[in-house]
Amino acid sequence: MVIPAITDVTMAALCPGRDQCSLAVYLSGFHQAADKVAEGQRASAFGILAGISAAGFVSGTLTARFLPTSYTFQVSAAVAVLAVVYMRLFLVESNCEVALVDEFSQPLHPTPTSDVDSANSPNLLPIKKFPSLRDMIWLLRSSLTLLRATLVTFFGSAGESGLHAAILYFLKAKFHFNKDQFADLLLISGIAGAFSQLFVMPSLAPVIGEEKLLSVGLLASCAHVFLYSIAWASWVPYFSAMLIVMSVFVNPCIRSTVSKKVGPFEQGKAQGCITGISSFASIISPFVFTPLTALFLSEHAPFDFKGFSIMCCGFATLLAFTLSITMRETLPVLSKSVISDSRQGQV
Repeated sequence: MVIPAITDVTMAALCPGRDQCSLAVYLSGFHQAADKVAEGQRASAFGILAGISAAGFVSGTLTARFLPTSYTFQVSAAVAVLAVVYMRLFLVESNCEVALVDEFSQPLHPTPTSDVDSANSPNLLPIKKFPSLRDMIWLLRSSLTLLRATLVTFFGSAGESGLHAAILYFLKAKFHFNKDQFADLLLISGIAGAFSQLFVMPSLAPVIGEEKLLSVGLLASCAHVFLYSIAWASWVPYFSAMLIVMSVFVNPCIRSTVSKKVGPFEQGKAQGCITGISSFASIISPFVFTPLTALFLSEHAPFDFKGFSIMCCGFATLLAFTLSITMRETLPVLSKSVISDSRQGQV
C-alpha cells in the first residue's frame, strides 16, 4: 500500500513542486511449502504461494489507489499487525521429524531419533540450533547447483532491488508520474504476476522443468528492465510491466530447485540461505545503483540518459540469466564424511 504513495510523500517533503530530486532518491535507498509437498509439485507450490502474495500486493495497491495518502501508512501498519497476529495464532510449524528420507535426499546434518543416538553422535547439529556461517558454506559447497542458485539469486536480486529503488523516481522525472500512475502501473504488474503464478506456472513447470522456466523468467526480467531504461513514451512502462507474466517465474523456480538438492531436515536452512543471499543483495544494491540514479536524474549528469542506472540493473539480471543456463538437473551431492556420520548415527 505504501509503495505508490511514498515517492510523492518523499518528493513533497524534500523538493516541493519538483519532479526530480537527488536527495529523495538517496533516502529511499518458503520453508513449509518444501516440507509438505512432493518434489514434482514443489515448483507449482512455490508459484501458487507467490501468486497469493502477488494477489495481496494487488489488493494493497488497489486500496492505495483510492485511499488518501494521509491514511495509507496507518492502514498499512494495521494490516501488517493483523498478519503477524494471524501467523502467530494459526500457522503451525512444520514437523520435519515425520518427513520421509530417501537415498537421494539424506539430511546434511542427521538428527538423532533417540537418547542413545544422541549420546553416540555428539557432533551432530540439533534441529533447534541456529546454523553457523560454516554450516551455510558447507551447504552451498555440497552441490554445484546450490552454489549456482545462490549466484543467480544474488545477481537477480541485486538487479531487482536496484530497479525498485530507481524506477518510481525515474518515471516521475521523465514522464511526471504521480501516485495514481504508480498505483496503476503496480496494479498491472501485480495482476499479471498473480495470474501467472496461480495459473500459468503450475501448468508449465511439470512440462518444461524448473531450470528452463528459470531461464525464461530471467530473460523476461532482462527485457522488462531494459525496456524501462529506454522508455521513450509514457505507454512503454505499462507495456514493460506486462512482462511480469514471465519474470515472476524466477523466485519460485530457484526455491524449488534448491529444495530438491537437500534433505527434508535442511529445507528451512536452505530456503533461509537463499533468503539471506537475496536480502544481502538488496542491502548492497542501493549502494551501487542509488548514487547512479541520483546522478543521472540530476542536472549534472555526465550525459543525457535518465535510465542509465536502470540499464545497469538490467546487466546484473543478464548476468543472472547467463548463470542460470548452466544449471542442470543433478542429484544431491553429499560428502563421504557426512554419509558416514549419518550411518553411524543410525546404528
